[in-house]
Amino acid sequence: MRKSLPTLKPDPDLPTPLYMQLGRRLAEAIRSGWWQPNEALPSERVISEQLGVSRVTARKALDVLIKDGLISRRQGSGTFITPLTEQPLNRLSSFTELIAQRGFQPTSVLLGSDVGLPTYEELVTLGMPASSPVLRLKRQRFADGVPMAVERTTLPGGIAPKPDAIGSSLYTYLDRIGQPVVRALQHIRAANAPEEIASLLGIPLGDAMLYVTRVGFTPAGTAIELTHSWCHNDYYDFVAELRR
Repeated sequence: MRKSLPTLKPDPDLPTPLYMQLGRRLAEAIRSGWWQPNEALPSERVISEQLGVSRVTARKALDVLIKDGLISRRQGSGTFITPLTEQPLNRLSSFTELIAQRGFQPTSVLLGSDVGLPTYEELVTLGMPASSPVLRLKRQRFADGVPMAVERTTLPGGIAPKPDAIGSSLYTYLDRIGQPVVRALQHIRAANAPEEIASLLGIPLGDAMLYVTRVGFTPAGTAIELTHSWCHNDYYDFVAELRR
């Protein structure tokens, strides 16, 4: 084994419970790149034997990492490093760009599309005449084959006469037609997974998720995109740098 697990051994003389020490040290090792996304973590038995802790301590430490979204258990296969996506809040990136920058393979599946008159939210957000049609897209987003998010996007109807022409990246398509998104307003809140979203992402009904609403603007200041995203809570980490 190329990782020196004994360096992560908890200190029995400290007042902090062993499993909490071990969980914290494993978390630090994961964040520092000891293991790559989707790589298997050593088993409870291996951790127990190499670090001289009980199987119960090893299991409880791994449970902490699962709760924090750093690892996930796959039935019959073991425990694997979660491909965490870190998104700075001060930089505008598309899903495709963000995933590729993290070294994952982004893919997108179009679940459905329709053209119709705008709802009140779409009307107000996109600043369109009530009689102008809008195009709605529902897409599932993946990183290395792992389902990460489900997105519902609304665009002015004339932007994409053929939804399939958009391909896997909406922002790349908008760049190509001369309508790039250069600024966006984004609202993030916690939400519970409804039945359809839970099924698509393979999570329990009502599980905690991040619900993101984004409005994208062109260089002329025109709102061109309204996207609602249900993001898998285990895989997303939004980061903001604050200054005083």
